[in-house]
Amino acid sequence: MEEISEVQQTSDAEAVAAEDGVGSDKTATAENPEQVQILADAVEIEQNGEEEKDDEEKKQKAAELGKYWSAVEENPMDFTGWTYLLQYVEQENDPEHCRKAYEAFFSHYPYCYGYWKKYSDMEKKHGNKELAKEVFEKGLRAIPLSVELWLHYISFYITEYGSEPNAKDKIRKLYERALAAAGLEFRSDKLWDSFISWESTGGNLKSMTAIYERLIQTPTQLYSHHWDNYQKHINNHHPKEILDVDTFLKIRSETLGKSLNYQFEEDLEGGLDETLSESTDLDAPPGIREVLFKANEAEISKRWTFEESIRRPYFHVKPLERGQLKNWRDYLDFEISQGNHNRVVVLFERCMIACALYEDFWMKYAKYLEQHSIDGVRSVYQRACDIHLLKKPYIHLAWAAFEERQGNYPLARRILTNLETNVPGLAMVCVRRISLERRSKNHQAAEELFKMYIDKAVSHKTKTFFSIKCARYLQKVMGETEKARKVLLDILDKDNSNEKVFLQLLDLEYQCQPIDESRIMDVFNRLLKSDVSLEFKVKVSQRRMEFLEDFGTCIQKITEAYDDHQKLLKEAGTKKKRPDKEYLPEEPADKKSKHEAVASFPPVPEHTLPLLPPPPVGVPPPPPVGA
Repeated sequence: MEEISEVQQTSDAEAVAAEDGVGSDKTATAENPEQVQILADAVEIEQNGEEEKDDEEKKQKAAELGKYWSAVEENPMDFTGWTYLLQYVEQENDPEHCRKAYEAFFSHYPYCYGYWKKYSDMEKKHGNKELAKEVFEKGLRAIPLSVELWLHYISFYITEYGSEPNAKDKIRKLYERALAAAGLEFRSDKLWDSFISWESTGGNLKSMTAIYERLIQTPTQLYSHHWDNYQKHINNHHPKEILDVDTFLKIRSETLGKSLNYQFEEDLEGGLDETLSESTDLDAPPGIREVLFKANEAEISKRWTFEESIRRPYFHVKPLERGQLKNWRDYLDFEISQGNHNRVVVLFERCMIACALYEDFWMKYAKYLEQHSIDGVRSVYQRACDIHLLKKPYIHLAWAAFEERQGNYPLARRILTNLETNVPGLAMVCVRRISLERRSKNHQAAEELFKMYIDKAVSHKTKTFFSIKCARYLQKVMGETEKARKVLLDILDKDNSNEKVFLQLLDLEYQCQPIDESRIMDVFNRLLKSDVSLEFKVKVSQRRMEFLEDFGTCIQKITEAYDDHQKLLKEAGTKKKRPDKEYLPEEPADKKSKHEAVASFPPVPEHTLPLLPPPPVGVPPPPPVGA
């Protein structure tokens, strides 16, 4: 017992000692600031490492995203680049990046209805129900004829808002909005069927009848299918279940072929149910409505060939086949000839989805609407020029001319300025900008534009082109001959071989009244001493002699001019046969023979620069302003 007791005491003592040792270690650790700092540093290093890793991943993602953005910013018309960008942001699952990418994409391609659906799904996925709804609304403002987008929106609305108060009324209004916007689309059958099916689910047979009544008069692809369904609907239900009082009385009156002046206080004493129940001898409405159906069928048959030829009713950046383009043109011409404005507008809108990248269709649409709606014309031009055809010059020029005709000079200026920014170097755009300022009596702006184009000209050809036009403007419009003369002389000081400018300078001096012999002789003499071609000098020398014969005051000058001309002929090796006599432009026409007129002094060309690329197929050049 004593041995056990001693062993126990020894164990207890060792346990106490061990505890003391541990306690002393803890105390030492707690009281040792160096060890504490080491532990803290280790934790901080680990945290910093994780942060650096996160930062590195963010930088890599930002760089990757930047590459996709760079591709579309350098070329916004790169549709494939946009699809890569959208795929990337969807994978990264960042709502802000997705919104930015989608909004930028739709500023160029609003007709891609499938991407509007994806955009809305993204917002819904992140719990943004209201934003998802707004995306659908924006998409349908951009492409209201999209039956698929309407169906997606309605399905979304029923799912998300179907349990709210007055939801049925709101859903019905949404369906009605859809039909008002896209119900005349030839392929809108699914939308009509969806509306009827929804009303059927709610047991609203009378509403179904009302929809069918509209549908059987609307040209759609599955018109026969709808007629069959309408007949089944009528035959499978009692009139009192599917017709309201007014419709019933109208149909009964039509059936009996006489007017029935019902008065509800007397003739319906037994109640509506009883009255309708007693009317089983009436022909079913399809017997009456068949006339409407046949009329609708006849209209559809007129358009069936056109509709069957449409292979790509949706938007795509790939070019359409020539046959497809011709079918659209022929279809539009046919529909216009029918005179139904609503149908024409719907067809144009359908056409613009498939042919959004063809400016002649936009111009055809705008021209048609000029007879109906000024705001409509402006909307067409705006969509074409600001979204789909940023670099197509003809439609921009047509829009600017339209706005100028409306007296909207600020907008016309903006249109031409934007076009010049998007497609620099088109002489016609520059000329149209100057002409706009001239017509609006803003002469200071016109002169500033002339100066800008002359100073910024990168070639002698361009500088000559605008200098000649500027000189004509200053002399003939502003009456400032001295300033016009200086413009031309400044060019000759830098380019002493510019034949066109010499000719324009001669023309300028000839236009002065009374004519100044000394000034014109100075131009002739300067030209003959310049670096122009010898052939050109011979022609000018001939004209100098003629000028002196007509207007010269000194016979000595005429003789000297004749002698100089002989020397030039000898130098040119043309002594054997003198050139045909030629006249200056100002020589009266009655003094010239037919042969002499052909060889007359060549006029200064109106345009020496490429004004515009070839116009689109089937589109004439833009009409002159005021036409």
